[in-house]
Amino acid sequence: METETSGKGVASGAKLYLVGTPIGNMEDITLRALRILGEADAVACEDTRVSWKLFERHNIPLPPLRFACHDHNEDWAARRILSLLAEGKTVALCTDGGMPGISDPGYRVAMICRDAGYPVEVVPGPSAVTAAVALSGVPSPTFTFKGFPPRTSAARRRFFLQDAESPHALVLFESPYRLTAMLRDARAVLGDRLAAVCGELTKIHESVRRMRLSELVDWFETHPPRGEYTVVIAGNHPDSRFAPPDPSACPTESADSADVSSDG
Repeated sequence: METETSGKGVASGAKLYLVGTPIGNMEDITLRALRILGEADAVACEDTRVSWKLFERHNIPLPPLRFACHDHNEDWAARRILSLLAEGKTVALCTDGGMPGISDPGYRVAMICRDAGYPVEVVPGPSAVTAAVALSGVPSPTFTFKGFPPRTSAARRRFFLQDAESPHALVLFESPYRLTAMLRDARAVLGDRLAAVCGELTKIHESVRRMRLSELVDWFETHPPRGEYTVVIAGNHPDSRFAPPDPSACPTESADSADVSSDG
């Protein structure tokens, strides 16, 4: 792969790999990811305990050097990665699941390494965003990924107001502790749109609940959320006005539940 760099005199072989890893089911890993993780001189992980389970499951040889790279130490980790690249080492960066830098650590590392002139290469992998859009049943010819909404109600309502007239579906991440409140604020600002709440994607208890926002609020007020969620909300678009199914319908559940990781 040809990668543009701005630096000169980069040590031969130096490269940072951004490696996508499974969001749940450990079988959802690419052959290329297995090779890169096994060949890298060093691996930087969001949580080494989670990543080592993946290494063990797929018999990936442990790299000579392994260290953490998470929200609280990313600047330090970036400096350490730069020093390894300066020695001509290859470094693989992965998170607990999904793509580094997508609502996960990794953005600053990639930016700093690229700005320093080192090649950065992506090894694509599973994504909760595209998985949820595909499963949602919400009309989404186009969509906007918004990450995690703000934590307070007032900030969330301003957050949704930015996209109130947008024809694009909105895709969000949310914790079980704020899911119901977030859905309530979305309903107040966007109206009673069709939406889908996708939980525990690719895991044993994967579920997709597709209803109007008001019905979702009612449901989760009596069925406390558990686990992490990806939410798809229809945009302000004619195709989003399809009638939802019977609210009493059961959520879908994954039939392939034999092999899952501990994090999504």
